[in-house]
Amino acid sequence: MYLFLKYIIQENMIRIAIVEDERDCQLSLAEYLGRFGNENDKKFDIALFDDGMDITENYESRWDIIFMDIKMKHMDGMTAARKIREYDKAVIIIFITTMAKFAIKGYEVDALDFVLKPLKYPQFVDKMKKALSSLSRISEHKYLLLPVEDRKERVSTEQIMFIEVKGHNLYIVTEQGTYTMRYSISKLEKELTGYHFIRCNNSYLINLKNVTGVEKDIVMINENRIPISRTRKKQFLESLSNYLVGGYR
Repeated sequence: MYLFLKYIIQENMIRIAIVEDERDCQLSLAEYLGRFGNENDKKFDIALFDDGMDITENYESRWDIIFMDIKMKHMDGMTAARKIREYDKAVIIIFITTMAKFAIKGYEVDALDFVLKPLKYPQFVDKMKKALSSLSRISEHKYLLLPVEDRKERVSTEQIMFIEVKGHNLYIVTEQGTYTMRYSISKLEKELTGYHFIRCNNSYLINLKNVTGVEKDIVMINENRIPISRTRKKQFLESLSNYLVGGYR
C-alpha cells in the first residue's frame, strides 16, 4: 500500500482530465496538450470525460489539472467543480466557456482561470504556463490519499494536527475532521521525514507546525493535550526548538 500521492512535477508526469461534451473541443485540447508537451518537454496522462457527471461519479483525487466545460447536458461544470472540491482542494481547475462572464463564478470553487471557445493555441499556452507555475508551488507540499467512505480524499500534510495509533488503525486528525485507516505509524513517520512530523510518545506523531504550546510533559495542539513520554522528551523538544528557530512557521 502506498499512502502518498507524489506530486507529478517530481514524477515528470502530469495527469490532466478534459471534461467537455463537444468532441471537437475535446480533441483540440488533447492536440494542444500534445503540442505543448513536445515544445516544453512535459509528459501528460490525459483522460476525456463527456460530462461533469462522468468525472464526479466515484471521483478519485488523482488529477493535477482539470479542464472543465461550464455548460454540459447532465451536470454543468460549476456543479461538478463544487462536488470535486468536497474531496480535492488541490487540483487545478480551468473552465472552458464561450463567454468570459460565465467564468466569474469560478472564484466560488477556487478555479485558476478559464479558456474561451473557440480555442486558440496561443491562449492555451498562456493558461498552461500559469497552471504549471501554480502546480510547481503546490508540489512543495506533500499530500496523503485518505479514505472517505468509498473513495480517497487528497489532504495536505499541513492540514494534519497529529496522528494517533490504536491497535492497527491510524487516526489522522485535522481541523476538518478525523480520517481512519489501517497503516503502520512507523512507516508513516519515515515517509513524512522532512515535513516536520515527530513522535512525542509511541502512540502519537505530531505536526510541529500546529503545536500551540508545551506545558511540562504535555504538548498542546489547540484543545488537544497529548503526553510527552520521558524517553522521547529530549528529542521532541529539540526538534520543536529547531523548527521554531528555523522560522518555518
